[in-house]
Amino acid sequence: MPGIVDVADPGDPRLADYARLTDVRLRTSMESAHGLFMAEGEKVIRRAVAAGFGLRSMLVTRDKLAGLADLADACPGPVYVVSQEVAEQVTGYQVHRGALASMARRALPTVTSLLSGNAAAGLGRGGGVRNNSAAGGRAGPAPPGSGQRARDGQPGWPRRIVLLEDLVDHANVGAIFRCAAALGVDAVILSPRCADPLYRRAVKVSMGAVFAVPYARMSDWRGGLAEIRAAGFTLLALTPDQSAVPLGKATSAGRVALLLGTEGDGLSSRWLAEADTAVCVPMSPGAMAMGVDSLNVVAAAAIACHELARLPR
Repeated sequence: MPGIVDVADPGDPRLADYARLTDVRLRTSMESAHGLFMAEGEKVIRRAVAAGFGLRSMLVTRDKLAGLADLADACPGPVYVVSQEVAEQVTGYQVHRGALASMARRALPTVTSLLSGNAAAGLGRGGGVRNNSAAGGRAGPAPPGSGQRARDGQPGWPRRIVLLEDLVDHANVGAIFRCAAALGVDAVILSPRCADPLYRRAVKVSMGAVFAVPYARMSDWRGGLAEIRAAGFTLLALTPDQSAVPLGKATSAGRVALLLGTEGDGLSSRWLAEADTAVCVPMSPGAMAMGVDSLNVVAAAAIACHELARLPR
């Protein structure tokens, strides 16, 4: 297998992509600057490659190399083979799955191009325009009439989407992507301050679902919902307020966007006010009596995505 490099020194500069993976601030800065992200474990790495992301290099413990022989052989960059001890010293944590891959990011489509279908031809799973360079390019404007065709229900264009406002926990973002992929959500839109879906923890928790659901990031939080509404979407704001419309009684048809708020405070007052309808997951009276008046955002997202699937398209 070409490109196999045995490394015994955890301080070897060639392992820089994999160093100190537990330092969130360092990883976020480095991954944005160098156009890379980390895939962990054989299943996730294979899903990233199948989705069209480019392999830069791999870090594999000796006991896992044989099972990854085909990936190692196809990797255009080096495959660093290390002991379990060295892997832990480099990354800063116990590498249970024995394999990491440094992957090249792709440019994201704009919100408008994703929702209008203009990005469909070049759009890979996981939201990126098919371009394996670190920089890439941005998707162009929507062609005339494309928004109307989407509203008329052209097959393959996003009809059910989830909007995440300021979710900062990578694990929660990854788990919501997994819910979205499993329950038929067509796309995810992130507010500017949301956590990165391609951060290692998000990718790991999603089990690679971040590669299966197209996504885009808003550039303007204040005017972002107006852009979604202009694309023909009805906005449903999920809130723990039990006076809101129960999800099971929501009757919106056509293009529907579900708004989910940050882990602590939920949706901002601005997004709640701009939504067409506030909806809730009804809580049992017994739970309310005990002070259990809401679900965590991932559990709520799973229930809400299931309810979205039943709405007429």
